[in-house]
Amino acid sequence: MKRDPLAYRYANALFDLAKERDQLELIGEELQAVKDVFEETNLLDEVFRHPSITNEEKKSLLKTHFGTQVSGAVMNLLFLLVDRKRISIILAVADEYKRLSYASRGVAEATVYTAKPLSEEERQAVKDTFAKKTNTGELLLDEVNDPDVLGGFKIRIGDRVFDASVASQLERIHKRMIYGNASR
Repeated sequence: MKRDPLAYRYANALFDLAKERDQLELIGEELQAVKDVFEETNLLDEVFRHPSITNEEKKSLLKTHFGTQVSGAVMNLLFLLVDRKRISIILAVADEYKRLSYASRGVAEATVYTAKPLSEEERQAVKDTFAKKTNTGELLLDEVNDPDVLGGFKIRIGDRVFDASVASQLERIHKRMIYGNASR
């Protein structure tokens, strides 16, 4: 998972401010709402990257659209990004803020790839096992059905991948048969 250092700096500053004001969750929700609007409406491509639209017009549009929906801290961030011609990183800022917020609460996001949907019991077992392995208090699972897994599962938590799939086991057996056991 590649991270944007510039987006991280903005997110970290906003995170510190939110923590100071005891508004971590509120600002996180507002940033997610802003991100959703930018993703759904293509505002970045159509308006904010257009060279003939002035910064004041861009700020006016932001104020009209988000004025009552977001706090002053988030609005100031949006204005700052417009002024510095960096509004294109708003999606990455929202993602970095979310990572910081989760890390502060001991929460991690994980994507689990399986050939068939997990039962509630299996889902809980995966959460418990990998929460311990990654030293997190809580693991939020996003499930992806991938028939190429064949059986078992693969799980991605941040930059780490744990592969307990039948497909990878078959691949390792195949390599050992062709190249011999290199672990001797």
